[in-house]
Amino acid sequence: MFSSAWNFIKRHKKKFLFTGAVAGGVYLLGKYAQKKIMALQEKEAMDYIAQARRQFHFESNQRTCNMTVLSMLPPLKEAIVIQLNSESLTSLLKTKPANKLEIWEDLKIISFTRTVVAVYSTCMLVVLLRVQLNIIGGYLYLDNSVGKNGTTPLAPPDIQQQYLSSIQHLLGDGLAELMTLVKKVVQNSLGGLSLKHSMSLLELEQQLSWIRAEVEAGSERSLSWYMLSDDEDTLADQACGLTENDLMTIRLLNETRDMLDSPDFTTVLNACLNRGFSRLLDNLAEFFRPPPGDCSSSAASDSLSAVSLPLAKIIPIINGQINTICSETPSHFVQELLLNDQVKEFAANVYDAFSTQEELQK
Repeated sequence: MFSSAWNFIKRHKKKFLFTGAVAGGVYLLGKYAQKKIMALQEKEAMDYIAQARRQFHFESNQRTCNMTVLSMLPPLKEAIVIQLNSESLTSLLKTKPANKLEIWEDLKIISFTRTVVAVYSTCMLVVLLRVQLNIIGGYLYLDNSVGKNGTTPLAPPDIQQQYLSSIQHLLGDGLAELMTLVKKVVQNSLGGLSLKHSMSLLELEQQLSWIRAEVEAGSERSLSWYMLSDDEDTLADQACGLTENDLMTIRLLNETRDMLDSPDFTTVLNACLNRGFSRLLDNLAEFFRPPPGDCSSSAASDSLSAVSLPLAKIIPIINGQINTICSETPSHFVQELLLNDQVKEFAANVYDAFSTQEELQK
């Protein structure tokens, strides 16, 4: 039996050798494929972890953005109220002065000016901080990534502080220039209207729309200038010199300027302004409701022109809107700006651009 088996093997030796070679090759190929699959799975797992980490960092950064906006609203409101002080005028009116009509005229212009300025500056604050903090957030992500260990940080703490201090332009010179422009437009729009002139909500909306159109079309500067000066000397002054840190700060400011001058930024700012003025009108609509029990016309009660108020009664209503617009407690006004889909999408794009090393190297 053994001799028969041996003879069989000798007769088919080549077949056995070929089969063995094939089996060995298949085994080695299988081991190679297994290693490749494991390497691919490990890479996918690492990519997933990196993406999840990046997403978590981004979402945390957006919460920081929201909290920063809310923390900046009180100083913004204070800056507006100090320069457009209607409270001193209302106090004067209580003393029944001889120039009462003149004071009322001043109060009319200041009340409308500071409300319009409050809408503009709050929208600007929201979008500007979204840009700045997502640029910083993107750099911080790269600084904390594994590949950046041992290299010069892109956004060290002192640079961050220096860079973010540029927000003072919006609270200072930018705001003052914006007030001057808006006040001039408001004077042209409302200066000739008598305090006894009655206005419906629709007419008030038309007035605000005209004011906004004149502000945005009549300015020699783009709206982005009120947020960040485009003057090179001012940028250098903001960076406080020409040390290495100062040059890094100027680079961040220039990158921010590029973002503010982009068409996408203009689109997002306009979306915020549209939402802001719409919310302002919603707030004002509460004061134009028909008196309770007035059922003369159910259709008319829902109309924007159903109720008219004399301008003298509208002024205090307008004057008080700053308390809602610049509220550090999340009001509907601020929440709608912070949660605006276009703002969130733009913020994600900015973060993505500055948290991707390949993009920064282009």
